[in-house]
Amino acid sequence: MLSKINTAVSFIQHLYAPKPQVGIVLGSGLGSFTSEIVVEKEILYSDIPHFPISTVEGHSGKLIFGELGGKKVVAMAGRFHFYEGYGTDEVVFPIRVMKFLGIETLLVSNAAGGTNKHWKVGDLMIIKDHISQFTPNPLVGKNLTEFGPRFPDMSEPYKKVLIDKAKQIAATKNIFLREGVYFGVTGPTFETRAEYKMIELLGGDAVGMSTVQEVIAAVHMGLPVFAMSVITDIGIRDEENTITHDEVLQAAKDAEPKLTYIFAALIAQL
Repeated sequence: MLSKINTAVSFIQHLYAPKPQVGIVLGSGLGSFTSEIVVEKEILYSDIPHFPISTVEGHSGKLIFGELGGKKVVAMAGRFHFYEGYGTDEVVFPIRVMKFLGIETLLVSNAAGGTNKHWKVGDLMIIKDHISQFTPNPLVGKNLTEFGPRFPDMSEPYKKVLIDKAKQIAATKNIFLREGVYFGVTGPTFETRAEYKMIELLGGDAVGMSTVQEVIAAVHMGLPVFAMSVITDIGIRDEENTITHDEVLQAAKDAEPKLTYIFAALIAQL
């Protein structure tokens, strides 16, 4: 794994020498965020040695290097999911590559289903914590000390100082924010009504098929993380309606300008 990462990093550095300070992971329907970046280099995942390839609609599949808020950034336009058939090492491979490229902070976004009855479609939720027992842990197996310790502490996976900054930024523009617990699942099926109810009872405010494995790998490597979900559907509901991926993408697109503003302003303050 370490050899593969070093090979990928060397390949990227040959094409783009500057060291990025911030890594950004863009979720379903949130790819337009990259228009805010002063792009200096784009590299297709398919060109990078050992890099997985995104197979999900709404994920374009490239690394974008450039400048945003006065900082050098690298953005993942498209992420990888366990449900695509990738192993956990492959899901978190780009996070490890970005760390080895030099990033000092990781920002993560995703589309998530709301399980809190008081929330609505289009809400933005700062992730203050997550529940990961329902997804395979990417650190299972031999621990590489080059990545981090055998038993990393997860008492603060999402940095409070970054959460506080984001709240202050949102307040200046009267952007309403939720704050809650993200419940990670494997997918690719959307949850049953009974599963939505279980997630709510266990303390999850939102549920999704990404993020937790990426965050675990980032924390393992000592990266401060800030993450935000766009609530694209409400799982607990009385009416007999269903959820489609198209609806998820549209809800994410509608909320994207607010998320983009918060991410860009937060990066400028790092």
